[in-house]
Amino acid sequence: MRQRLSSEPDRYRGRRRVPTPPRSRYAVVVTSAFVGAGVVALGAASNLPDNKAVDPDVLQSLSKSSSITTDALENRTGDKAASRGENRKANTQLSAEEAAKDLYLLPLDEYEFTSPFGVRFGKLHAGIDLAAPDGTPYKAVHGGTVTAAGYAGGYGYSITIRQNDGTEIIYAHSRRLLVQKGDKVKAGQVIGEVGNTGYSYGTHLHLEVHVKGTPIDPITFLDERGVSIKLQLESVYAGIPADDAS
Repeated sequence: MRQRLSSEPDRYRGRRRVPTPPRSRYAVVVTSAFVGAGVVALGAASNLPDNKAVDPDVLQSLSKSSSITTDALENRTGDKAASRGENRKANTQLSAEEAAKDLYLLPLDEYEFTSPFGVRFGKLHAGIDLAAPDGTPYKAVHGGTVTAAGYAGGYGYSITIRQNDGTEIIYAHSRRLLVQKGDKVKAGQVIGEVGNTGYSYGTHLHLEVHVKGTPIDPITFLDERGVSIKLQLESVYAGIPADDAS
């Protein structure tokens, strides 16, 4: 049997597949290769006899190509960063808008609580009364759509605002109304002025809350939503001897 001489070259030795660089890096790699080749050519030529000068326009062209490719990649990165910044800003604005939709506020900054929700004189007093000077501006407790604005019998000049979930809030006995039916209002927007119109015993804001058409205690409703009506109740028996209070 013929033995292969050790000096016979191994045709398969050292043969391997070179990994292909990602396409995103292709432009940079090719450009860098050209520039590197130019530099190597210069170095090699300097050691050769009768070396010829390299055309400066060629080197300038290679350098310019490298600069253009690098700038393009940086601009692309900058565009992505700007896009991410704009997305964060949009999300922040969206969060603020969502928070505003759930905002509840007091209708008056200063007032005196004069009457609670409940039976009074044999009839249901379906809201609470907040006394304030005539003409004091009052605000929307929550955002919604004005479904009624005008004179309404015992309510006097009143406003009804319906929220997205169907809950209605009524503001009654106003001296003047600053919104009209169909208006969209936001929490904290001034919508009217405290008055003494309709069946009213004094200048005050009568506030009612109706959930699914049924009036409920505004104090409980607002308290569950983080708004506290500071009660300033005075006992009807104040100053009356205990024996006469029966």
